[in-house]
Amino acid sequence: MKPQSKDAIALLKADHKEVKALFAKFDGLSDRSKVSKKAVADRICEALTVHTRIEEEIFYPAVRKAIKDDDIMDEAVVEHAGAKDLIAQIEAIDPGEELYDAKVKVLSEQIDHHVEEEEGEMFPKVRKSGLDLVALGQQMAARKAELQGAGAEA
Repeated sequence: MKPQSKDAIALLKADHKEVKALFAKFDGLSDRSKVSKKAVADRICEALTVHTRIEEEIFYPAVRKAIKDDDIMDEAVVEHAGAKDLIAQIEAIDPGEELYDAKVKVLSEQIDHHVEEEEGEMFPKVRKSGLDLVALGQQMAARKAELQGAGAEA
């Protein structure tokens, strides 16, 4: 399925794939690559910040109405809060400091879990809901470009 413009789910899945690749890149760096680790971790944090913003501002409100499953939506919001907390911690310290790598690793694990739930449970329900995913995707893509241009200030 390749529509002219990405639907909302395709856009989010592309983000998931990009962040997974960034986490893999981070994992492949040696302990001596502090500058590279910081650069990759910063990209991870920025990508996740933009991603969570477009989900919370546009995707989740539309999905909550469409699928009427408050449990799955509430859990996603709580998972975002946990990720945002770790992102703030990672951004506040340097790669040479204690627990830096551990924080990035835990963030990676949390994101893996979150992605599994979205792609395995939420997205199939959304596909069946009749929501206009192309229109939603266009709105999300525009907001994403806006956030990336602004440096994703929270």
